[in-house]
Amino acid sequence: MARRVSRYLQAAVRRDLARKMVLVAGPRQVGKTTLALSLPGAARGYLNWDIAEHRERILRGELPAAGLWILDEIHKYRRWRNYLKGLYDGRPRGQKVLVTGSGRLDLYRFGGDSLQGRYHLLRLHPLSVAELGIARAQDFLQLLRLGGFPEPYFSGSETEARRWSREYRTLLVREEITALERIQDLGHLELLMLRLPELVGSPLSVNALREDLQVSHKAVESWIGALERLYAVFRVAPLGAPRIHAVKKARKHYHLDWSVVPQDAARFENLVACHLLKWVHFGEDTQGRDLELRYFRDVEGREVDFVVTDARRPRLLVECKWSDAEPDRNLRYLKTRFPDAHAWQISAVGGRDYLSPDGVRVAPAIDLLRTLV
Repeated sequence: MARRVSRYLQAAVRRDLARKMVLVAGPRQVGKTTLALSLPGAARGYLNWDIAEHRERILRGELPAAGLWILDEIHKYRRWRNYLKGLYDGRPRGQKVLVTGSGRLDLYRFGGDSLQGRYHLLRLHPLSVAELGIARAQDFLQLLRLGGFPEPYFSGSETEARRWSREYRTLLVREEITALERIQDLGHLELLMLRLPELVGSPLSVNALREDLQVSHKAVESWIGALERLYAVFRVAPLGAPRIHAVKKARKHYHLDWSVVPQDAARFENLVACHLLKWVHFGEDTQGRDLELRYFRDVEGREVDFVVTDARRPRLLVECKWSDAEPDRNLRYLKTRFPDAHAWQISAVGGRDYLSPDGVRVAPAIDLLRTLV
């Protein structure tokens, strides 16, 4: 089992704290608090909105006498943005402010973005091949089975990982969603969360889910939106380049905890989606790059699992296979349309590694994923 690691955002957090307030967002239990408390002098300035005593201190304005204030889960306070604006604008000279939250802090605005220009947003993702320094196939399969959240991964136990995942989903619905969203029908929401992992890898039909659950289209769409805002799932839109007659509406979805996906091949695709999204967000948040994660599907039925665009131009094409296979014809087709893009066909358990005549790199997944973040 891999040792515990320093998180990949640590240097970026330190750098950005010298310039502005820093907001670190990400799924619950992904390691945001651990990251925050790893900073020098962090423990003295830490306050958590979920702790009653800390909440009272925040509301009374009794902040610690420390050079770094860390406000954890403050976004659960309805007026959190105006509170942070006043706090930041009136802070002592040289005072650093770090805010962490398990919801998408860029979306929980409640009345406008009063913090504009005052903060940098950094999104923390689960552990990955590059962050863990994974080089062996057996360690990669361990990550695939256990997921990338620190607690289940470092437990080294599939049983403990399953128990953690079940408890995590219950906590998400019964505590996180009720704290941040106006959703009453938690029973159907729990059914949706059980159904979604079975649908990974295919365009998600809200209509089909509506029929399965016997609820309205609006309800299903709002529930999925809530799960996105809490970093439980994310959706990937199709590439919309006109010259390839792409399908423009149907989106695919993936889970930040890929261990919930039952089928091996779909779980592998989900893991790759998480790795690519982590890389995209890192480039956006720390370098200001205009990156997007998409997939390709056209009206003729050709499909490629992932396309990463940079300034709206495809730069990386990725097709996932469980085992060794000849270069996928749809990937080869897309490569001819975008010859400047790097094309990879990666496998979970395959061992072949070569460059095809048409420019497709066929390789084990580790070879691509360890070049990311």
